Amino acid sequence: MKDLKYLMYFEDLLQSAHNELIRQAKDEGRICAAFTCENLPEPLMNLPGMFSVRLFAPHTTSTDMASYYMTSLLCETSRALLERSIEGGFNYADCLIAADGCTMMNRAAENMALLHTMDEGKPEFFYEFMEIPLKADENGLELLKLQCRNHILGPLHEKYGIDVSDEAIRKAVEEHNHVCRLIREIGDFRREDDPRITGYEFHILTLATYVAPKYLLIDKLEETLEELKTRKPDGKKWRARVAVVGSEIDDTGMIKLIEDCDTYVCADRFCFGSMPGRDPIVIDEDSGEDIFTQVCRHYTMQGQCPRVMNMEKVYGRKQYINDIAKEYKADGIIYEQIKFCDPWAYERMMGSVMLRDNYGFPVLSVDRPYNIESGAGQMRTRVQAFVESIEIKKLQGGK
Repeated sequence: MKDLKYLMYFEDLLQSAHNELIRQAKDEGRICAAFTCENLPEPLMNLPGMFSVRLFAPHTTSTDMASYYMTSLLCETSRALLERSIEGGFNYADCLIAADGCTMMNRAAENMALLHTMDEGKPEFFYEFMEIPLKADENGLELLKLQCRNHILGPLHEKYGIDVSDEAIRKAVEEHNHVCRLIREIGDFRREDDPRITGYEFHILTLATYVAPKYLLIDKLEETLEELKTRKPDGKKWRARVAVVGSEIDDTGMIKLIEDCDTYVCADRFCFGSMPGRDPIVIDEDSGEDIFTQVCRHYTMQGQCPRVMNMEKVYGRKQYINDIAKEYKADGIIYEQIKFCDPWAYERMMGSVMLRDNYGFPVLSVDRPYNIESGAGQMRTRVQAFVESIEIKKLQGGK
C-alpha cells in the first residue's frame, strides 16, 4: 500500500518521551499534566490552557538505577518510567498525577516524588496520588469524583489557575471525543477482509494521542482519515487475524513483530489501545447529572481494567474480548502482559482459559519485556508457532 502521508511524522513523535509537540505546547504557555494510568479521566487533564501526557519510556535498555530503588521484582514498566524520570526525561511536566491502579506504578511515582526527579526549579509543581475504585458501581463513582476533585481539579486550579468549571470540562470533553471518534473511525477499516490500514499503523496513530497534546494532532488525524477512505489495499494474504489483549503496549515494536510474522493485528484491547480507551464519552443532557459526574461515570463503568473486581465486570471483561474479537473477525487472541505485572498476570491466566474453553478462541498467553527488542527472538518464535496452530486448525475444519 502507499505509505500514509503522516506515518513517519507520527513514528518520529514516538521516538522520545519529550516530543516536538510537547515542546510546542509548552512554548505556547500550556501546563502539562503527566499521568500514569488509563483509569484517570483524561478530559479533566486537558482543560483550557493545559494538556495531558501519559508517561512512557521509549527505547529503554538498562533499568539499573530504578531497580536499585524498586528491586528487580517489580514490573518492567514501572522501573522503565522511574529510570527515565531519574535521567530527566520527564522534566517538561508541570505536575504528576498518579493512581493506585497497581502498587508497582504507585511505587514508581512515589520514588519520583521522593527523589524530586521532575520538580526541580518549579515551585508550583505538585505530585498527586489518587485512589481508584475497585468496583464499578455508584460507590465507586462517588469515590472517583472525590479523588478527581481533591487530586486533579483542586490542585490545578490552586497552583496554576486552571478553569475547572462545567463549561471548561465540557469543552475538554468535546475535544477528547473528537479525537476518539477519529481514532475509532480509522480503526473501523480493520474490519475489512482486505484491510487498508495495518495494525502497526493504527497503533502508531493511537499511541500518539496518549503521549502528545491532542489538540495538535487533530488536523493530521482528520487528513489521515480522509486519505484512508480512498487508499487502495494491497491484497496482502495474511496468515491469520489476531486480537491483542492485555497490559499496556507503548512499544510499537511489539505490534510490528506480530505483523512481521504475516499475522494481522485487527483489534487492540490493551492499555494505550483504542478499546475502550478511545471510546467517546456519551453525554446525556437529560440525565440531570453535571458534566463532571458523567465523565467520572464513564471511566468508572466503561473501563476494562483488571483492578475492577465486582463479578459482573470480571466475567464481563472476557465477554467484551469475545465481542470485539468476533466483530473484527479475529482467528485467535494473543493475551500478553508485561513481566511481573500482578493485575494482568491473574487476568491473563483466567482470561486465557475462559476465552479458549468458553468462547472457542485459540489463545497465545505470553509475558513480555517492556522493550520487546530484548526478547524479540523468543517472542517471534512463539507467535509463529501460534499462527501455525491456527492454520492447522483451519485445515482440520476448525477442530
